[in-house]
Amino acid sequence: MHESEGRRIGLRYSYELIDFDTLGLQEPELPGVIADAERRGFSGLNVTHPFKQSVIACLDDLSPEAAAIGAVNTIVLHGGKRVGHNTDSWGFAESVRRGMADVRLGSIVQVGAGGAGKAVAQALLDLGAARLWIHDIDAERAERLVANLTVRFGDGRARLVVDLAGAVGKADGLVNATPVGMAKYPGTPIPWEWLREDLWVADIVYFPPETVLLATARASGARTLSGVGMAVYQAAMAFELFTGRPADADQMARQLA
Repeated sequence: MHESEGRRIGLRYSYELIDFDTLGLQEPELPGVIADAERRGFSGLNVTHPFKQSVIACLDDLSPEAAAIGAVNTIVLHGGKRVGHNTDSWGFAESVRRGMADVRLGSIVQVGAGGAGKAVAQALLDLGAARLWIHDIDAERAERLVANLTVRFGDGRARLVVDLAGAVGKADGLVNATPVGMAKYPGTPIPWEWLREDLWVADIVYFPPETVLLATARASGARTLSGVGMAVYQAAMAFELFTGRPADADQMARQLA
């Protein structure tokens, strides 16, 4: 997506994958990877699971949104400084606006309170969700996110899930903000029996674009939204941060298809 958009507007643009698993790297080597990118003259980096929160310690500054969310997925390297941004939140919100603008936002269950989950929660409340029920296998992480959102959005809008089955049963929508569904983390974040026709379901996983969760939800008659839209729109905003040039998200989406 990035390289094709660069070519389209006449830029010499290189976008490289640094896969920690493939390279046998661990989290303590993150500062060295960033320093190497600086030495090689890169304008920035995208950051994905599981480093969206731990990378903050390697940065000089944060954008207001990244600071509020507490997670970074885009780093701009300029003038000897490393500035962290979060384009995930806008990317998810834009995906919902374009793909599910008319869904009910009264009560939403979000599974996952990690780096991506923080951005998605921000997006859902910005979109007008009345009640956002948050669950994570790490209960303390979910509690911290609810506390943060309560400070910023007021009492009652973000709540901690106690009974996940009961919360899903009463919800208008369900969002998977965990990596479950990726090839590395197969399965679904909730039992498939909980899915139903009047529950819309969104996933942030985009590889594969059709997760087991989405396929099962669609088979039950539910309306679904894949993670592809979020991937495209966050990338378009990151491109603009890296280059200072506007990106054509529709063109970038065609490259991902």
